[in-house]
Amino acid sequence: MLGQEKELLEALTSSRILTSMITPAVLISACGTLIFSTSARLGRIFDRVNVMKGEVEAIIAEKISYPEERMKHLRGQIGLQRRRARLIQSAMAALYTATLLFVASSLAIAVNVAYGSNNQAWIPTLIALSGGIFLFAASVVLLYESRFNLRFVNRSIDFIEFLEQKAEERENQKNDER
Repeated sequence: MLGQEKELLEALTSSRILTSMITPAVLISACGTLIFSTSARLGRIFDRVNVMKGEVEAIIAEKISYPEERMKHLRGQIGLQRRRARLIQSAMAALYTATLLFVASSLAIAVNVAYGSNNQAWIPTLIALSGGIFLFAASVVLLYESRFNLRFVNRSIDFIEFLEQKAEERENQKNDER
């Protein structure tokens, strides 16, 4: 019994545990960075939706030009923002799941080094690989979401160009009347 306790103490004080736990820690850090930036993206969507809400209120109050065109434009933009928010929420869920799995794999490595055997070494690896799959899935969703953001930006630019064209037409009409 004394031999087993000494072996356990050596395993727990071994630097092998910490060394083995480094890789999941790096992946946890990567997930944290992605979670932070993805949360910021969700915040920007919220801000954009609030701005669009203000535009809708201005249209309803008849305080803004080209109300029909603006409402049509805003409906499309709001739909894009709704889809983006859903995608970002899915990515966030995948990132949190990946983080959870990387933490679990780190703990499983520690337990396996301290108490396990080579026959059980596949368990932390499987958990870490599962985390990698969720990290990959989140990245794919974020890549797909970025296309919606580009579509939003392009539509906004198109509408600005429409407004510029209308302003130019008004100016030309005023000049013709003089």
